[in-house]
Amino acid sequence: MTHATQERADLADLLDTLTEEQWQTQSLCSDWTVRDVVAHHLSYDELTWSGTLKRVARGKFGLNGTNAVGVREDTRGPRELLEVLRAHLRPRGLVTAFGGMVALLDCMIHQQDIRRPLGMPREIPRERLRIALGLAMKAPPIRAFVRARGLRLVATDVDWTRGSGPEVRGPGEAVLMAVAGRRVALDELSGPGTARLAARM
Repeated sequence: MTHATQERADLADLLDTLTEEQWQTQSLCSDWTVRDVVAHHLSYDELTWSGTLKRVARGKFGLNGTNAVGVREDTRGPRELLEVLRAHLRPRGLVTAFGGMVALLDCMIHQQDIRRPLGMPREIPRERLRIALGLAMKAPPIRAFVRARGLRLVATDVDWTRGSGPEVRGPGEAVLMAVAGRRVALDELSGPGTARLAARM
């Protein structure tokens, strides 16, 4: 949870520098602008469990549909969203599950979904990135364990490896984004297992 809170603070600092045009830039998430990604990231914080169940029903019991409902129903602008994030850097609600695992992964991956299209890279704190890489393999919605099955993943800038089989190596952030289904990160990876990983996206 501490890492998730720190990740949110880093996201808030980034968002505070963005122009209105940048908030409307297409993110790595299909059909979502930067504003939409932020709205999604905050969309479960304020829900009760009953509210979550109602949203799941409106989303026809699918993860993508449920997430889309949350974004569609949130009409707040960039400044309002940033104010909410600043006021609640410590995650609340559903994303606090599993000791903050969901909150950390959701924020780190989505922050990169925002940064990459904007050409605003960062150096993620190594310990935070190492923890996120391990957690990603345990989080069913990300499907990292499916994409990485039978592969040996090697992060070249943090002390982290996982699995056995044909190797896929590269910066830890690129490994995380690739196993999370972001094809754009494949260009930063190498090794005989990279083609297999690409075929699973």
